[in-house]
Amino acid sequence: MPEGDTVFLTAARLRAALVGKTLTGSDFRVPRYATVDLRDQVVESVGSYGKHLFIRTPTVSIHTHLKMEGTWRIFHCGQRWTKPRVTARLVLRTDEVEAVGFSLGKVEVLRLADEHTVIDHLGPDLLGPEWDVAEAVRRLERYPEQPIGMALLDQRNLAGIGNIYRSEVCFLRRVHPATPVAEVPDLFALVNEAQRILTESVRKPPRRELIYGRTRRPCQRCGTPIASQLLGDPAPASDRIAYRERGIYFCPRCQPLPA
Repeated sequence: MPEGDTVFLTAARLRAALVGKTLTGSDFRVPRYATVDLRDQVVESVGSYGKHLFIRTPTVSIHTHLKMEGTWRIFHCGQRWTKPRVTARLVLRTDEVEAVGFSLGKVEVLRLADEHTVIDHLGPDLLGPEWDVAEAVRRLERYPEQPIGMALLDQRNLAGIGNIYRSEVCFLRRVHPATPVAEVPDLFALVNEAQRILTESVRKPPRRELIYGRTRRPCQRCGTPIASQLLGDPAPASDRIAYRERGIYFCPRCQPLPA
């Protein structure tokens, strides 16, 4: 699943391609918005909050969420698309480019005044200008018995972490992802680590994972084979998406569970 850094960088690419440009056409391939026509509207801004992306004109905010497989790509007008046309859910055109959202998990058109309703319930944005580590920690501490690996995925606590970075953050802090929040030795340090590595990933992409997806390969600290397991409700072995969403990766030696 794309995480906060991917959405942040996607917003930056869309911003460079669209902001200040007049739309010559829009194609919402979502039944509810099929009749929406944004021709002649100027794109005023593009922004992100956690895993949510917003493209704004003077009258509306186009809200999209990538979910598991979504992606935005930008093509010169007339250029052949590099993904199947049937997977396109939204197309925004200018005189020069086509911005195409493929396999988007959510597409909706909001009044500008209603944009806040999408993010009001979310915790602080790890990549946002108003990042607040104290508020993120306060939210995490509301459920002291919850495993930290699950708490980090809850966007109501802090916005932008997905399955990759929860494993990476816990590894860097030597914390087993199944450790209850109340037993994490230094929650502030762990949350600051999360903000650090996401910020680093948008400044120097791509980031090479230290532990995620490295099952049975040697730990880069101690050489112990990396382990993986499901965290939370069990998922059918055949459900690869559920496994990727719930699977945690850890070093049994560097990240022991508290006694």
